[in-house]
Amino acid sequence: MTITAQVVHQIARPSGFPSASDFTFTQEVLTAPAPGQILLENVLFSVDPYMRELMDVAGLPDGSALWNLNSPLEGRTIGRVLSSADPSLAPGDLVLHRKGWRTHALLPASEVRILPRYDGVPLTAHLSVLGGTGLTAYVALTRILRLQPGEDLFVSAAAGGVGTATGQFARLLGAGRIVGSAGSATKVKRLVEELGFDAAFDYHDGPVSDLLAGAAPDGVDAAVENVGGDHLEAAIGSLRDFGRIAWVGAVAQYNSLTSPPPAPRNLFDVVGKSLRLEGVLVRDHRDAQPLLEDFAVPHIRSGALVPQETVVEGFENIVTAFLGTLRGENTGKMLVRAGE
Repeated sequence: MTITAQVVHQIARPSGFPSASDFTFTQEVLTAPAPGQILLENVLFSVDPYMRELMDVAGLPDGSALWNLNSPLEGRTIGRVLSSADPSLAPGDLVLHRKGWRTHALLPASEVRILPRYDGVPLTAHLSVLGGTGLTAYVALTRILRLQPGEDLFVSAAAGGVGTATGQFARLLGAGRIVGSAGSATKVKRLVEELGFDAAFDYHDGPVSDLLAGAAPDGVDAAVENVGGDHLEAAIGSLRDFGRIAWVGAVAQYNSLTSPPPAPRNLFDVVGKSLRLEGVLVRDHRDAQPLLEDFAVPHIRSGALVPQETVVEGFENIVTAFLGTLRGENTGKMLVRAGE
């Protein structure tokens, strides 16, 4: 058996916002799996803002690139087993792995996780609220913030994948007032009318600190921060004494790593207010995956938790979908579907 896979390579380092010309589609011939290997057809792909950082030459301590030029890219992906030379997997099994940005993949069976089958749960949820996106939100709320019923929460980039999961999870955990920021009036309306937020604002409408103070005049107890820059400054300013920040991402600087936004001017308030700021890397909390599924699956089945996803059809559109994520064209998790 041989398969000709369509593969995306990065061929140039972007300066600022990336473009389609930084990528190219090529082909790779894959043979039958050797012992311990499996051959997959990829059917669902996750494209995420963090991938922008992987495009730059900096990022690792030795200064080397996280994505090598002229090599297949990576990302969380769901694949269907076509052929298996490992007894733990059979044709038709659905698995989660990281050999994305290609239509087919040949890899060791040890590098995949068999997806559980949950009645009433769509497959896409395994890349959104049950995937790394949902796990990030769940860990931020339950392990980093240790959010308690009745506590007030601020979520930046609230209409994105992590943001929509965070808002819905927080409501299910009994949060008090939930405030979110987003990039358009349409997204703000959806946060309030559909996703359980008590208030939201478009960060284009003025200084973020002022907008957050208006939406949460009495302050908040905790924040899930996805943006950095002025959003982080606003969160610090609105937190009550002994507040907590789970810092998930820094979208504000992904396209300007050589000249990131200035540090919050009120950073020393972390000391003055006895705040706690802790970073969140989902790879440090893989053991929380079963806890996430135990929490989320019943709520998905009941309809209390609705995975928020923007699905782009066709592998040929994966670069377009990725660039759309960086522009904020998605609500919820951005996914690309290449097969049934």
